[in-house]
Amino acid sequence: MMIDRTTILLGLAVVTAAAVALWVVLSRPALSPEKLRETYADPAPEPPGRGLHVFHLGHSLVGRDMPAMLAQLANDGHRYESQLGWGTSLKEHYEPGETINGFEAENDHPRFRPAREAVGSGEYDAIVFTEMVEIRDAIRYHQSGKYLAQWAALARDANPETRLYLYESWHRLDDPDGWLDRLDRDIDRYWIGELLQQDLTRNTPERPVYLIPAGQVMARFVREVEATGGTGDITSREDLFQRKDDGTLDPIHINDLGAYLVALTHYAVLYQTSPVGMRHQLDRADGTAADAPSEGTARLMQQIVWDVVTSRPETGVPQ
Repeated sequence: MMIDRTTILLGLAVVTAAAVALWVVLSRPALSPEKLRETYADPAPEPPGRGLHVFHLGHSLVGRDMPAMLAQLANDGHRYESQLGWGTSLKEHYEPGETINGFEAENDHPRFRPAREAVGSGEYDAIVFTEMVEIRDAIRYHQSGKYLAQWAALARDANPETRLYLYESWHRLDDPDGWLDRLDRDIDRYWIGELLQQDLTRNTPERPVYLIPAGQVMARFVREVEATGGTGDITSREDLFQRKDDGTLDPIHINDLGAYLVALTHYAVLYQTSPVGMRHQLDRADGTAADAPSEGTARLMQQIVWDVVTSRPETGVPQ
């Protein structure tokens, strides 16, 4: 088959333009710490004076119960939908050809909505993105920063008023580098320095993606209870995590107490409101009563959540 010179030149032009565009993105320098602080100097816009409509994109560290608890905390008019998987990355949610393990099981409930339809609808007050963990593997093999930026661009194109959030989660309790040490180091190096940074450099948005620092809250709470001998119903980090049928510890999935702590963190960031004094006896997504923290434990959780959320400008909550 003959290919004329014009066709060849047009093809070369397209390839060259694509290469230049990629080089422009990849060659943008990382923001300095000072520039990052400047980006988050102004808090997020105040939430509307009603219950929020929220979309959760993620995996089992979102789960069904935590968003249901958040809705009960927010109470008046809060609505939500989600798309989940088993250990699913933002890339796997984004690319049509990727496999989402556990898709049918995790989304077999009335709150499911296809992610691309939801994010591209412009109907949400807030969208919460959750990356897979191990976060280092997500960055290395699943291009976390790129896909957070692409999801964020899709949401902004649909509705520039939608507030966007990244849910900082955690890794396994038995991490060889130390669970608390990893939480201390990973927040600035990976969650902010890689994921949030890439959105800022690729998209240069007027309004950044904000942070829901659940991992930081868990670290602060665990340090407090373990240093003081516990609060009665929680004496160590393991008390926030599930037990398997044989009684052994599940080192990554939180139980009802952990879900309550994470729901408080989402509430404080999304609503820019202190959770201190809020109810602590909630239901799971299926309507059964969740295991509730004692009143004293709940009060400690609530205060720590507010202290952490208001100490990090990346949350968008006024300091």
